[in-house]
Amino acid sequence: MSIRHGLLALLEPGPRYGSQLRTEFESRTGATWPLNVGQVYTTLGRLERDGMVVQDGEDEAGHALYVITDAGREELRNWFRSPVDRRSPPRDELAIKLAMAVGAPGIDIREVIQSQRHHTVQAMQDYTRLKAQATDVSPENRDDVAWLLVLEQLIFQTEAEARWLDHCEARLVRLSLMAAEKEKKQRRDEKEGGAPSPGEKPARASRAGLGRSKRR
Repeated sequence: MSIRHGLLALLEPGPRYGSQLRTEFESRTGATWPLNVGQVYTTLGRLERDGMVVQDGEDEAGHALYVITDAGREELRNWFRSPVDRRSPPRDELAIKLAMAVGAPGIDIREVIQSQRHHTVQAMQDYTRLKAQATDVSPENRDDVAWLLVLEQLIFQTEAEARWLDHCEARLVRLSLMAAEKEKKQRRDEKEGGAPSPGEKPARASRAGLGRSKRR
């Protein structure tokens, strides 16, 4: 989530102060990505350095107000127009964990998958329940609509994660069966040693046949 662009979007309608931006950001996203005031002011400082916001006076309570500049509006428009780049996806902790668990000594990767699946299904149920509550009444404002969109994205994401975990487990089962079959074949070959290949008649049987032919 781009905090930088999120704050620019919240400043676009008018001046805001730091803790107000934090509250509105969390309200718009349903507190899915909580911010602390330090993050907000650090980001505002960088935006001010880059000429995208300026401080413009104070409110009645003495809070410093920030205002978006023309450069900030242009940056915001470019952000909205540009698709999110998936060529460099963010690091996914679950994918990294499973990748590291493969072949790790003493780790049962199927147990790791089962534990994660339980957590993922529980999260999906929680999100679904929140969506049911959110749709009991029609959304009344843009914050309600925004939260509903975020919530539905989380539901789709957890559904996809559950399917991926099922896929991972099925692949591991197939690989385990293939490895067991390969090992079984190797043991069988070692046991048979120099046994004749299929279709080849043992030398003793051949000589016996020739003996019978001579006696006739």
